[in-house]
Amino acid sequence: MNHQLSDLTAEELRSFVAEQLGRSRGRTVQLTDAVDTDDLVRQHSRLMSPLVWDYAHIGNQEELWLVRDVGGREPVRQDIDELYDAFMHARADRPSLPLLGPTETRDYVVEVRDKVLDVLDHVKFSGGRELVDNAFAFGMIVQHEQQHDETMLATHQLRTGAPVLDAPAPPAGRRLARSEVLVPGGVFEMGTSIEPWALDNERPAHAVHVAPYLIDTAPVSNGDYLKFVTGGGYQDAQWWSEAGWAHVQKASLVAPRFWELVDGNWLRTRFGHRELLPLDEPVMHVCFYEAEAYARWTGKRLPTEEEWEMAARFDPATGRTRRFPWGDESPGPQHANLGQRHLRPAPIGAYPAGASPLGVEQLIGDVWEWTSSDFKPYPGFRAFPYDEYSLVFFGSDYKMLRGGSFGTDEVVARGTFRNWDYPIRRQIFAGFRCARDPRPEELT
Repeated sequence: MNHQLSDLTAEELRSFVAEQLGRSRGRTVQLTDAVDTDDLVRQHSRLMSPLVWDYAHIGNQEELWLVRDVGGREPVRQDIDELYDAFMHARADRPSLPLLGPTETRDYVVEVRDKVLDVLDHVKFSGGRELVDNAFAFGMIVQHEQQHDETMLATHQLRTGAPVLDAPAPPAGRRLARSEVLVPGGVFEMGTSIEPWALDNERPAHAVHVAPYLIDTAPVSNGDYLKFVTGGGYQDAQWWSEAGWAHVQKASLVAPRFWELVDGNWLRTRFGHRELLPLDEPVMHVCFYEAEAYARWTGKRLPTEEEWEMAARFDPATGRTRRFPWGDESPGPQHANLGQRHLRPAPIGAYPAGASPLGVEQLIGDVWEWTSSDFKPYPGFRAFPYDEYSLVFFGSDYKMLRGGSFGTDEVVARGTFRNWDYPIRRQIFAGFRCARDPRPEELT
């Protein structure tokens, strides 16, 4: 997505919004049509909603913001607002609600979308109304649907039964010349004040000073993480924080989720496929505590959120903060593994065109990367357009993830986008890379 949406004419902006709405809905339909009615209404994990709840929730949010608020139109189904309010009902409880069935859900979202497209045809994008400037509300809803699509993709990973999704293999990997690089540190501009569809927690842009550090040029691979597993890492408390070790024991963790040892071979299950563990792919389905323990085992640590973003966006040669590691150009298939294009992380070294100026690769796409930081607001943060997007989550309960995964759409995967989750979560498409403080001789 070009960040100069303000340069588009009103008709060009309408066309762009319609395209994004269509792309997101096409993905939602693909994910829901791939399974039968029983799978749509079943809860595949207490951590996740039934797919049919996500589908109707997508339509309900679209109705609330675009039909009623932006469009000022009469409600389509005001009677279901509470059912699909994510704050009213925990995921574990949603199957017991009187939810719309699959057919009724499909009819509802089609009716809402028809009204939204009519609103889009008539809305004025100027006039000083912040919600519609640069089509922000439409961008927010597109991103909301794509985020739920990634959530539904994670639900697909949790379902049992024969595979129902398919995608081509990602590009081949390659050996990287260096395993880590020195980031010289200094002051850089973190966050954004100009990305028109950036969400409130990404704003505003602000200067941050970061001390010099070294960061891995690639995410930690399955092969590297396997050494931690087979080396007794899950049985040795010295590598774990107190909270992490308590969780390992309580949850009986012995390896990343979806790994299993069968007849001496490590296998993983991926969207219904049981396969040999691919050693050259980034490790995935590890929680924050596992990432933290591995980093400590290697004599390193997780990067802070500031260090991650500096590595991903700062160009030391020019002193400029870019939109993405490779520059200001929106992500293409040569840059990153995004948008469910491939149903797996790409091997290490698969995207040389996506490298940062210092040679750090695969910062965008493949796997979300855990950082050591808690979810906190930036200086000057202002909740917009509602408190429940970010404000209610700030604090030490959540750890930050950056960069997006193979299931994240490009409309979401900005270099500034901030994701957060509980440190015990493993169903998400999350991995990590390590960082460390430099030795004195490495600074000269």
